[in-house]
Amino acid sequence: MAIEKEIVISLPDGETDAVVLQPEGAGAWPGILFLTDIGGIRAAQRQMAGRLADEGYVVLMPNVFYRTAKPPVMDLAALRPNPEMFMARVRALAQPLTPEALERDAIGYVDTLSRLAAGQIGVVGFCICGGVAMRVAAACPDLVAAAASFHGGNLFEQKPESPHWLLPRIRARLLFGHAEGDRSMPAEAIAGFEQALRAWGGRFESQTYAAAHGWMTLDNPAYDADQAERGYAKLAALFRAELGDA
Repeated sequence: MAIEKEIVISLPDGETDAVVLQPEGAGAWPGILFLTDIGGIRAAQRQMAGRLADEGYVVLMPNVFYRTAKPPVMDLAALRPNPEMFMARVRALAQPLTPEALERDAIGYVDTLSRLAAGQIGVVGFCICGGVAMRVAAACPDLVAAAASFHGGNLFEQKPESPHWLLPRIRARLLFGHAEGDRSMPAEAIAGFEQALRAWGGRFESQTYAAAHGWMTLDNPAYDADQAERGYAKLAALFRAELGDA
């Protein structure tokens, strides 16, 4: 079972809580940056990150939303039945996450993880943090060997801040798992995004799963165990290939 410890990371814009999960015993393990969905650090995300740590990785899970709140950043059980209140909280958490702010954070996260782990690192982001995972890969191209996004939203938009514009800066191997009928990443956006990935020319895999937004997350009503295992197998294979055998 993974060992957990709480740490505080000093960043240019303030301090953030974070969780470090690692295997028992002494060793030099590859590192994975685990970026939560909009619900932030909580039991389900710790369990998901712990599974990676059990396979032989040092996993760093920061509170991406530190500018707004400490964990728990929202009461999911109370807010999910009320879409208006839920979306209001989502907007409050997301508003400070500008591209410039996220790039500053990315460098701090990678620097912290690099001091805990051996070699290059991987990053995975869920939901809103799918795009953040791309920003981390773009901000630290020499250190990030693999990056993954599951049910990431707004990855391809005709806006200057759209994550797909970051592709020329990225050297990592990329993995994307999209959801069917996802309003934050509809089929036409997926098609445009995959065209941009092909034009980029790097190594990538992009797949749409027969599941709804949030299917990978243990405490999400959309969680789909079978499809989640398919996604996890892809993620584990990516990290094994690019970070070495854990």
